[in-house]
Amino acid sequence: MIPGPKLAPTPGVRILPSSPADGEPMSDTPWTESMPEEQFERMRAMLAAPSPIGLEAAMTEGVIVPFLEKHCPDWKIHRFRGNAGIVVDSKPDDTDAFTVMVIGHADKIRMQVRNIGEDGKIWINSDSFLPVTLIGHETQLFSEDPAAPGSYRIIEGGTVEAIGAIHFADAAVRDGSRGLKPTQLYLELQLHGEERKKQVESLGIRAGDTILLKRPIRRGFGPDSFYGAYLDNGLGCFVTAEVAKLLAEAGGPKNVRYLGAFAAYEEIGRFGSRVFAGEMRPDVVIGVDVAHDLDAAPGVGDRRYTPNKMGAGMTLQVGAIVTPALNEIFQQVCTEKEIPFQMTPSGRDTGTDGMAAVLASVDAAATSIGFPIRNMHTISESAHTGDVLASVHSTVGVIQEMDARNGGAGITADDLRRGHPRLDSAAAIAHGDA
Repeated sequence: MIPGPKLAPTPGVRILPSSPADGEPMSDTPWTESMPEEQFERMRAMLAAPSPIGLEAAMTEGVIVPFLEKHCPDWKIHRFRGNAGIVVDSKPDDTDAFTVMVIGHADKIRMQVRNIGEDGKIWINSDSFLPVTLIGHETQLFSEDPAAPGSYRIIEGGTVEAIGAIHFADAAVRDGSRGLKPTQLYLELQLHGEERKKQVESLGIRAGDTILLKRPIRRGFGPDSFYGAYLDNGLGCFVTAEVAKLLAEAGGPKNVRYLGAFAAYEEIGRFGSRVFAGEMRPDVVIGVDVAHDLDAAPGVGDRRYTPNKMGAGMTLQVGAIVTPALNEIFQQVCTEKEIPFQMTPSGRDTGTDGMAAVLASVDAAATSIGFPIRNMHTISESAHTGDVLASVHSTVGVIQEMDARNGGAGITADDLRRGHPRLDSAAAIAHGDA
């Protein structure tokens, strides 16, 4: 980074390591070790919660709130009228404190019932899935009870289909020269007999009902890997919750107010985090979300992407609305603690909730961190636990660093205002300079 007015680092900031499972020793570098089974099960439970767009409470209220009430009992949980997102607040009575909002989003992409055919086929919208990745996979259909609005039932056992069998496919589909169209997708419930449409309708299934893929995460074959559906973005929520837990175990930041945000509506435009930023007006916003493993992505070599790799560390975005002074603190903490990180460039948009403050017209320093995953928006997304833990502990370290700045008085908004780099003071370099 080109030198600018510096935010003086604070020596000796210690990053609190992960809580070990019972009987296991405490590690000072948990991102270099396998995630303990107890912590992995917490992550699995969070990602398994059925929380499609607009119906996120299964994750926020069903999984995250009990976790926060256990580990952050003295912190406040803010709830909202228009969506099921929540924000946990370490200093609800000190609204003048320097405020850092870390955001994961709880909403998952989903399929929806579009139409019920006479033969019992449930034609569906595929939303943000590539149609060909859905075929044959098991689902969960969540249907609101027409007789009791607000109550939901679950139907399992269905699969997503499109053609039915290779024998019925056009030649171009069979040889791979043409793919599937979203309008070909339907849900197969294996119904038979007469009046199959009425059989479906008698269950109360209606247009707009939500369909999710049924695939909990599992540990992968590769060391410290895992895979399954909906890493996007239960992982961001997991990181945000783990940061809250570690900060609370350390007694909570003295000067910094931590807002752990679990947002709604990200997949349709980042509307939930925009509301959070507008309501709570943080000084800093840190979006936590998945990124692509561009080194392993097939067929993109000629696009010259930055080759970020799963298992090589957390990602730190640069570009778009990212604040260089905030990234400087992340890089300082990661370098001092030997937490692996990878820079990932973005152009006009971070593509994450890191944009929340700008979209809400709030003056906040912002960045976006995450973890490279493979097969995004499929049933077999895969990631590395070390990258996830690197995100957790770098964020804890950044907040602790901010808390210790200015001789223990904490970082201020004026520090950020004065911290913008000046390219007109950039030092010249020549070939061969070290």
